[in-house]
Amino acid sequence: MGTFSAYFWTAFLSVIPVSELRGGIPFAIANNIPWYLAGPFSIVCNVMVGPVCWIFLSTLHSLFYGRTPEKGIKIYKNLFDRFVEKARRRVAPKIEKWGWFGIAVFVGIPLPLTGAWMGTLGAWVLGVSMRRTMLAVVVGVVISGIIVCAVVLTGVTAFDIFIKNNWSTGT
Repeated sequence: MGTFSAYFWTAFLSVIPVSELRGGIPFAIANNIPWYLAGPFSIVCNVMVGPVCWIFLSTLHSLFYGRTPEKGIKIYKNLFDRFVEKARRRVAPKIEKWGWFGIAVFVGIPLPLTGAWMGTLGAWVLGVSMRRTMLAVVVGVVISGIIVCAVVLTGVTAFDIFIKNNWSTGT
């Protein structure tokens, strides 16, 4: 695979909600992009998800909810109000206790359904300010990137014990 193609697919995997850094960094390293370039490149791509997601959510919400009570889609308003109220009741005490740091930890755990997309969505629904959300997403993505790089690099070297080296022929 060519260098441009490897970087393109790394960027693509780093920004889609399914894989994010869990897909971008291992793909890059597997395609001969050095880890010290793969990690920061994937992190920068994944950090850009936060503002894009926030703007997308805010724009769609304004269109569907409407700026005045008589405008907007009534079904959306009812569903949104019930969903947000329920989410805020359940999660608000935790957000008040942990603040943006709790969102950063949530984003920083490299597991499915955690990451920049879900962290931004959750913070937006709960009414956390954009500034605090972006700070949490950046911190969380950096933490996740470090974890994924460490796991990939130690995983690559951990499997060296299974590779036969023929010392007599030098291969």
